[in-house]
Amino acid sequence: MSLLEVKGLHAHYGKSHILHGIDMEVPESSIVSLLGRNGSGRSTLLKAMMGLVPPTSGTVTLDSQPLAGQRPYAICRQGIGYVPEERLVFPNLTVDENMSMGIQKGAPGAHHWSVEEMYDYFPRLRERRSIRAGYLSGGEQQMLTICRSLLGNPRVLLIDEPTEGLAPRIVEVVMEVILDIGRRGVAVVLVEQKLTIALKVAQQVMVMGHGELVFRGTPAELDANRDVRRNWLEVA
Repeated sequence: MSLLEVKGLHAHYGKSHILHGIDMEVPESSIVSLLGRNGSGRSTLLKAMMGLVPPTSGTVTLDSQPLAGQRPYAICRQGIGYVPEERLVFPNLTVDENMSMGIQKGAPGAHHWSVEEMYDYFPRLRERRSIRAGYLSGGEQQMLTICRSLLGNPRVLLIDEPTEGLAPRIVEVVMEVILDIGRRGVAVVLVEQKLTIALKVAQQVMVMGHGELVFRGTPAELDANRDVRRNWLEVA
């Protein structure tokens, strides 16, 4: 049974038509990797689901409750968390204070996360809990953004390019955290440019091109589909 459903979703930036009737389903406790070249519409799809880009038509439902057209804070309260590519920490607040900004009661049925669990995931943040977030490295800011979103106790977590620009050691840590999030019952929609990472963590992969879904299947099915990878993922 699908937890998050998107049907016939269209979205525009001004006169530019970005999403062209997207249909997708995200089962409970699953990790779905959303792949595609830059400009394919992946980040816009996450923002439309989160209410940051108002859909021009179509529906988004979480456990059969309609979300499309609601404000981002209302969508968050109903159980969707969002980790933006830009990280967007509060630079003048400490790590602890940034964590506290994300805490909310959470939706019924969601795993309830604690600050100590976040520090168990990322011990480096525990060491720097009194440091202002603006002084953290890019990898540490990414860790903090994931933690702040989880502390809202979402049922679905939308993550946009979490490994972009990170050192390989930090990438491995972030991957393990994403896998554990899924094991604890949180559904994840992951936008990821690195194919090897996307295939390793996901049960289902979807490929976008020109604002449409051009493939959906298992990682093994995508790995075996040379035409899809050549036409929609590889750089010429």
